Amino acid sequence: MRLKDVFSYKDEKIKVLHFCWFAFFVSFFVWYNMAPLATTMMEDMGWLTPEHIAALGILNVALTIPARIVIGSLLDRFGPRIVYSGLLIVMSIPAFVFAFGDTWAQLMVSRLVLGSIGASFVVGIRMVAEWFPPKHVGFAEGIYGGWGNFGSAAAAMFLPWLGMTLFRGDDGWRYAIAFTGVVCFIYGIIFYFNVKDTPDGRALIKPKKSGAMEVSSWKDMAQLIFWTIPLGGALALSAWRIENMGFMSQNILYAIWAVIGLVFVYQVYQILKVNVPLLKKGIAEDDKYQFKNVGALNSTYFANFGAELAIVSMLPMFFQMTFSLTPAAGRCAVRPYGKQTTCDAYPMIGITLGLVGMGLIDSSCCSGGHYRCYVYVHSRSRRGYLCYNPNDKKTHYWSSCRHGRGIWKCWSHRLFNIIYICDSPAILFYFSRRSTDKFCSLLFLLRRAEECL
Repeated sequence: MRLKDVFSYKDEKIKVLHFCWFAFFVSFFVWYNMAPLATTMMEDMGWLTPEHIAALGILNVALTIPARIVIGSLLDRFGPRIVYSGLLIVMSIPAFVFAFGDTWAQLMVSRLVLGSIGASFVVGIRMVAEWFPPKHVGFAEGIYGGWGNFGSAAAAMFLPWLGMTLFRGDDGWRYAIAFTGVVCFIYGIIFYFNVKDTPDGRALIKPKKSGAMEVSSWKDMAQLIFWTIPLGGALALSAWRIENMGFMSQNILYAIWAVIGLVFVYQVYQILKVNVPLLKKGIAEDDKYQFKNVGALNSTYFANFGAELAIVSMLPMFFQMTFSLTPAAGRCAVRPYGKQTTCDAYPMIGITLGLVGMGLIDSSCCSGGHYRCYVYVHSRSRRGYLCYNPNDKKTHYWSSCRHGRGIWKCWSHRLFNIIYICDSPAILFYFSRRSTDKFCSLLFLLRRAEECL
């Protein structure tokens, strides 16, 4: 499968792919509708503080893990078409509640429930796998995940303009968030009437027993039980953090922990109920797999995508408060990096260096009052940096590893997601997509901070 095949709209599987990635795009567009408007919310509501926003950021991802398990079970039972459509339509409700909420309880509960939309990733991955053969499924799922994740960037770029420029007024941010709910609701209906679970002549394969993942050995079952612990542990930690911030009493915290404990016991029971009879009977060779591969993917996904969720939630507000930017200007801090879910060491090293670099960002980075825009371009014939200098309004080009004054030396272009901090008044954000060598990076911080974008 080649890139040009993606534009073969008469091919039904390509049509389904486009409907899927846009559904994922809409999910992220709704999921991250708060981050670029957080400071505007604080100014308008008066009583909201940065601590409230931080708590909402935690709540925004708290239910994502259990929701993916629930959605996965529903997916096996009803198929991706009904589940994806239903998820989008139902999640539009908390989006509307959050948009017009005036009390902390309304904002807190709606944000908590809205975090369940993060489970949309599971649905699309299953549907794409049903429509594409194994030799093409990686390419197709790369398009699905890549363009889908861009929904959070679209929210950061588009919603401040929508709220501050188009709708305007004190309630402009409310209408902008409500707009994401409208898009979510409408597209849920569109998706239902335009896709099918599987190609014609192919039945949707369902597990023999629902309730728990089937494994291939007793050792794998022990690993599955072990990997169940972090699921409840993440929720328990989130609840403790909310209580520690003063938004929850200790009694409620203990009640939540008790519920999490009971759910964990029930999950272990389901694992044993499903797998013990199968293991005693024996697993067919064609159905065997090594669970350690699943564990490796779990840890890798936790390290990169988990970090992305946290950073995307707070980065626009961080840039606005650190550099005294307006919400519109804060759009330039949309997405610090993409997502890489393979276990390749190079992407993980790149992510690590990127996070370290981001930790060095402070207000001194804009001491000169101007920003420059560096765009790293990597193609078959040329690689290098394009630099836009707002002082002379010209675009300059440096070939590979030749940089402007103050840029740290770039020693590895092929690392994934690196941020370079400059000692000159410029910041370079390095984006990359390893799935293609056509275009690897995007970088923007243009003009003066208060005029950025």
